[in-house]
Amino acid sequence: MMMMGQRQLLFLLSSLAASIFGGGQGQFPITQNVTALEGSATNMTCRVDFNDNTSLQWSNPAQQTLFFGDKKALRDNRIELVRASWQELTIRINDVSLADEGQYTCSLFTMPVKTTKAFLTVLGVPERPEITGFTSPALEGEVITLTCTTAGSKPAAHIRWLRNDKEVQGTTEVSASGKSFTVRSSLHFQVGRGDDGVAYTCMVDHLSLSNPYMTTEVLEVHYAPHLEITHSMIIPQEGQYFKLECVSRGNPIPEPVLWSKDGGELPDVERMIVEGRELTITTLNKTDNGTYRCEASNHLGTSSAEYILFVYDPNAIGQHGPDHALIGGVVAVVVFITLCLIIVLGRYLARHKGTYLTHEAKGSEDAPDADTAIINAEGNHVHAEEKKEYFI
Repeated sequence: MMMMGQRQLLFLLSSLAASIFGGGQGQFPITQNVTALEGSATNMTCRVDFNDNTSLQWSNPAQQTLFFGDKKALRDNRIELVRASWQELTIRINDVSLADEGQYTCSLFTMPVKTTKAFLTVLGVPERPEITGFTSPALEGEVITLTCTTAGSKPAAHIRWLRNDKEVQGTTEVSASGKSFTVRSSLHFQVGRGDDGVAYTCMVDHLSLSNPYMTTEVLEVHYAPHLEITHSMIIPQEGQYFKLECVSRGNPIPEPVLWSKDGGELPDVERMIVEGRELTITTLNKTDNGTYRCEASNHLGTSSAEYILFVYDPNAIGQHGPDHALIGGVVAVVVFITLCLIIVLGRYLARHKGTYLTHEAKGSEDAPDADTAIINAEGNHVHAEEKKEYFI
């Protein structure tokens, strides 16, 4: 009798709860949309606030039952139960694939059955990029195309290019393969010697990546040599130590460096020492005057450079050598004074030229020259004034 009373009481309480909450919002299952990375594990949870011992069920996008309460219905070893109760049903999908994406359904088996949808979004993780199209080394002036490719992204990944640390623009192409995308970006350019040793980096950005994927190709460019000669002093003097260096640029490095003087071999190998790219003359004298030439080559060409050496007498420079700074200063002062005189004289002539011509015209009659004409003009002017006073 006591047991029957408890059962009736429980039934009455259940009926009361059903009558109060059966049509309420709390009786509907509650879910959330989920985003997962391809290859990861994700949980899908369905909850109900008030439940009168009614079972919950998860179904996949194909409407196949995954779990009914704590009972597994679909034979998929990747799917497992996390928690099952009257208020919650949580399952886990391991090793998520792009095929798992879609709309999942949680059902509460009341009368009628109440359902709620949850969408599982699967992000396809892009593969690490690969750069193709370059065969090392390239030749100066050659036109090459670098192509960066990444596959398996969803949505399509974004590719950026860096030339060393500066971003450069490539041409991008996107193609679909099932639910994922393959992205290619290409750089098309003519290589020069300035590209030798330059790092071209392909960067892949995607929602699934916390940091971009990067791959780098360092270019090697072969080019013909270019030579220059540097010297150790501006005014070489007798008795001094003097060095010439043949600075060569080229890839491969032009070897060896050959030195000559006035079109022939070095005349004094005891004083003229060649070490690698350097020519050292231990003690200069007047016989060392002449044209020195260095020459080097690689498989792309040959280059040369020349330096004309003139050895000065230190005594002549010290006693009789001109002071270039002093001479320059004197010349500048003379030029300045000359310009000032020309300007003053020009202004003076311009001011008095009209008067001179006028007086010359007035006295030009019966005058043998210009000066006499001016004197006559001034005399006539005086007589005119006297005549004017006489008649008055």
